[in-house]
Amino acid sequence: MKAIKILPLLLLFVVASCSSVKVYSDFDKSADFSQYKTYAFHKRGIDKAEISELDKKRILHAIDNELSKKGMTKSETPDLLVTIFTKERERVDVNQYNAGWGYGWRWGWNPYLWGGQSYVSTSTEGTLYIDLIDAKKKELIWQGEGVGYLTENRNEKEKQINEFVAKILEQFPPVKK
Repeated sequence: MKAIKILPLLLLFVVASCSSVKVYSDFDKSADFSQYKTYAFHKRGIDKAEISELDKKRILHAIDNELSKKGMTKSETPDLLVTIFTKERERVDVNQYNAGWGYGWRWGWNPYLWGGQSYVSTSTEGTLYIDLIDAKKKELIWQGEGVGYLTENRNEKEKQINEFVAKILEQFPPVKK
């Protein structure tokens, strides 16, 4: 039963090339982000993420790459703890097409003539959260969220995971207004 629950999450970060990822972030306005130079992964938090170990490795590697591009380094005594978690939901879309002679005897839409057709499609929407926690205070200071549609195409999985994580971490550190 657990395998059935986890199966859609295995595909969490495989975003179709034609679909876009929506990214959101929130942060503690009182935090001084210039003081954070080092990070480490919060093992207990990451272990709770219900995705495959291979996908976890891909995500953590992508986070490593993005944080190192920002000048941060991994440390045994970090300023920040990084953790991830995921969510998913099934989306059902019903589209109906009806055509026939409409009002005024012109070609148009009429639900009572020509029967029409209904199309039902389903898709899985996945969400990746990346949380950054102040290691000394043990408080969440930044959260990034990426939402995108999932696909079963595994050919470019690593590339798509990297793009997904990069879009989320583009918003870190936040710009205070």
